[in-house]
Amino acid sequence: MQKIDLKKELQQLYQPSAKEVVQVDVPTMNYLMIDGEGDPNTSQVYADAIEALFAVSYAVKFMIKKGPLAIDYGVMPLEGLWWADDMATFSVEDKSSWKWTMMIMQPDFVTVAMIDSAIADVRKKKNPAAISRVRFEPLAEGTCAQILHLGPFSEEGPTIEKVHAFIEARGKRIGKHHEIYLSDIRKADPSKWKTIIRQPLDQTSQVC
Repeated sequence: MQKIDLKKELQQLYQPSAKEVVQVDVPTMNYLMIDGEGDPNTSQVYADAIEALFAVSYAVKFMIKKGPLAIDYGVMPLEGLWWADDMATFSVEDKSSWKWTMMIMQPDFVTVAMIDSAIADVRKKKNPAAISRVRFEPLAEGTCAQILHLGPFSEEGPTIEKVHAFIEARGKRIGKHHEIYLSDIRKADPSKWKTIIRQPLDQTSQVC
């Protein structure tokens, strides 16, 4: 049985410092994804999405562990892309207009056939409400700025501003606001929550 630690192998992406914003090159990676919209704190659609994503991710993990590959790995953390059609309305005070893609990264040895088999298995055993909305596709972010935020989501503002200032000194913001949730918020003290804040950047507009 081969054991791998994906967060350790990808530590530049999943173990950043909380002290300073850094620039990283994010390779194309494959994710299980579900799209939705509305306030994540009150939306049943959001809760259903999280349930389905983790159910399929764990089904894939155990399929691979018990199968010919015999690889044991930890399921990766939940991640989210956040935006609004009118970014002027994108604020932490009013989340009702937020749109999101929640996702969990899958190892590069996971295939479409494995995902299809895992979805079928989950549908048969649990049939979570959002199972039909799960999709498997690559995400290419390229050059990004990121930092680790410590504390509750409601206090992310200054951390996000640091990321934006870092980008504006080098180019311009592109893509979607990306968060990676390293803590189990059901158990951890909010003051100790760990969230990676990531934002793609375009350096072609950099002033020389």
